[in-house]
Amino acid sequence: MSTNSAPSSATAQPELRGQFPQVLLATLASAVGFWAWMLIAPIQKYYSEGMNLSEGQISLMLATPVLVGALGRIVTGALTDRFGARKMFTVVLLASVPAVLLVALAGTIGSFVLLIVAGTLLGIAGTIFAVGVPFSSAWYEPKRRGFANGVFGMGMIGTAVSAFFTPRLLSGLSYFGTHLFIAGLLVAMAALVWFFLRESPAWTPNAQPLVPKVMGALKLPITWQMSFLYGIVFGGFVAFSTFLPKYLTTIYPDQVDPVGAGTRTALFAVAAVIARPIGGVLADKFGPKVIALISLAGIVSLAYIVGQQPEEGILTGTVFILMASAMGLGMGAVFAWIGPSTPPEKVGAVSGVVAAAGGLGGYFPPLAMGATYHAETNSYALGLWLLVLVGTFALVVAGMLRGSRDKAA
Repeated sequence: MSTNSAPSSATAQPELRGQFPQVLLATLASAVGFWAWMLIAPIQKYYSEGMNLSEGQISLMLATPVLVGALGRIVTGALTDRFGARKMFTVVLLASVPAVLLVALAGTIGSFVLLIVAGTLLGIAGTIFAVGVPFSSAWYEPKRRGFANGVFGMGMIGTAVSAFFTPRLLSGLSYFGTHLFIAGLLVAMAALVWFFLRESPAWTPNAQPLVPKVMGALKLPITWQMSFLYGIVFGGFVAFSTFLPKYLTTIYPDQVDPVGAGTRTALFAVAAVIARPIGGVLADKFGPKVIALISLAGIVSLAYIVGQQPEEGILTGTVFILMASAMGLGMGAVFAWIGPSTPPEKVGAVSGVVAAAGGLGGYFPPLAMGATYHAETNSYALGLWLLVLVGTFALVVAGMLRGSRDKAA
């Protein structure tokens, strides 16, 4: 009689082998998706000068892919619960190809309206993040999900790759050739995913209809709490990744050219990418609340320094790197907070909603920066002060939340 209990226990905990290569492949797919998602920002000067765009038009151009990528994550996350990451990664990557080619066409003919339409479709690439979170979580036991999601979150390196390489490809391959190259990369990555990615033995499809699933996620307090915090840490990262080239070339026009701004933005993104898995690991060890508080305190302090608009040099470079690192720590902490606080069958839906909130957090700051820009003093100080105020409020909210340690560990 007693011999029957061991097998049932074993079946409840399927053996997870080869999980790291699988999560690494998902990370690579995410990086390619992020590159496509952030395709417009690094070469924004090409559009602003070629189409003679205003500050408001530039902000709208930069923000549109972010908005669609944010809202689309709700759907993508829920669909991943049902169809699995292998299918959804492939669909998102292939669906991004027409968007990239349409951006190429818009820039070639100089149509701002078409560019906004293309940027809207380009947001599809940004939904890729919501595919990998439930996939990575399913491959690791609960006590290591902070690490798993931290590793997958390094797919944000795609923003750094885009910022560094897109302006250089533009010079070497021509405008249209650059977009053809990225479209080909998306197709190649989709093929790799289709043939080599496999679902975790612990994953089971959830066939619950999309709307009830999302509504169920919205009924959980953890969804709203983490959405707000992620809107600050990831939203801030997305906002700076899209707007930093514009910011640097506007505030320091004599010291920073578009290629230099792209390099600085790439370093910003790399710092956040490196810090994200560290945040996940530290959250697993010390609790996500502690790491989230450290992250938010750092963001508030550093945003205040940036708002003083110091002279271009080592100080500004260091401050932006530290800010990116603080945001990366916060991203790792927030998703480490979700895992142990969410029913397993709702991780995809909750992750999708939280990821969407993060994207939305990145949508509004570029618009606010464009709207609050003071031409006479050449300053974005008011927009940065808004970040300080919102970050301070988030710090208070995080301090009031109950700390979440992994109950399943």
